Amino acid sequence: MRWYVEFVRDFPFASAMIQFAILGTLGDFVSVKIAGSKENLSASVMVLKALEWAFLSIFIKIAFIGYEGFVSALVINRILPTSFAEDSFLNAVTRSASMNLQFGVFLVLFHRLLDNLILHAKNWKNVDKALFSLIWFWLPAHTLTFLLPKDFQIGLAALWSFMLGLMLSLFSKSPQEVK
Repeated sequence: MRWYVEFVRDFPFASAMIQFAILGTLGDFVSVKIAGSKENLSASVMVLKALEWAFLSIFIKIAFIGYEGFVSALVINRILPTSFAEDSFLNAVTRSASMNLQFGVFLVLFHRLLDNLILHAKNWKNVDKALFSLIWFWLPAHTLTFLLPKDFQIGLAALWSFMLGLMLSLFSKSPQEVK
């Protein structure tokens, strides 16, 4: 486990790119298979998806750093009480809520735009559900993520991306298909 922590510390952006490229692409692949979608899963599409996830991870890593500072700035400027800086749970909830309700909207829309470019599609179907996932999935998921030591946060976020893809593909199937 030490090698992982050292790699994440020494190469924060490269490690984020690798983790999201693997887990995000795997999540896309598994969700398409489970949902029985006719989406193109050619090798070239999967490579582009991996590059997309790696690219998105740069923004995600920056957001993780930036929203830590955002909450601190709110405390320093007395917009939030000092307990939001001192209490790890309050800090995690505040970071998660502020990040998902601000940056998350951009990320969902940008991710869909990149998907559309890769697939040569104009699919904005269910983007409302993707945006709603910021509340029911990402807010609690990132709250848990921000309770972890920094070295494990991006890795868990990448794993959450895989899990959300898996969950959404299962939700898209009828109960008879899941059995």
